[in-house]
Amino acid sequence: MSFSDKAKQVLSTVAPLLGTAIGAPFGALAGTLLSSVLGTPPGDDKAAETALLTATPDQLLALKKAEEDFQVQMKTLGISEEKLVYDDIANARAREIATKDQTPKYMAYLITVGFFGALGFLLIHGTPSTGGEAFLLMLGSLGTAWTGIIAYYFGSSAGSAAKTDTINKIASAKP
Repeated sequence: MSFSDKAKQVLSTVAPLLGTAIGAPFGALAGTLLSSVLGTPPGDDKAAETALLTATPDQLLALKKAEEDFQVQMKTLGISEEKLVYDDIANARAREIATKDQTPKYMAYLITVGFFGALGFLLIHGTPSTGGEAFLLMLGSLGTAWTGIIAYYFGSSAGSAAKTDTINKIASAKP
């Protein structure tokens, strides 16, 4: 399904797993589920987007319930939420390799220069007296984007976080 940014934002807020699955290999399954909850014809992206943007609170609750059902269905099939995210990242990387698109590389360079340039400015000059809040907001956004770039090119720290959780559980279980 191809949704506008606003519709994607609504979906990622109400049902983040469905939002991730829409662009993954299970997009058809997630799209069918979304259409059934919103009462739109399967495959009609425009109708689904309109229904999502004008959804009633009851429909949003039904969407949340549908996501829970979808999550159970994915677990039954042996598919984890992490796998959907990893597949999405792998698809983006494969696309970049296949098309030889230089845009992600240039964006990574620009965001890195912008982030460290803004950080350097802040360290040397401090927060500007005019527009300081906007500057800090921009710095935070650039920092978040830079973290995403590092995760894209060098892998995510999800495995590291899982390892840390396991170590903490073992350490707290000792008598």
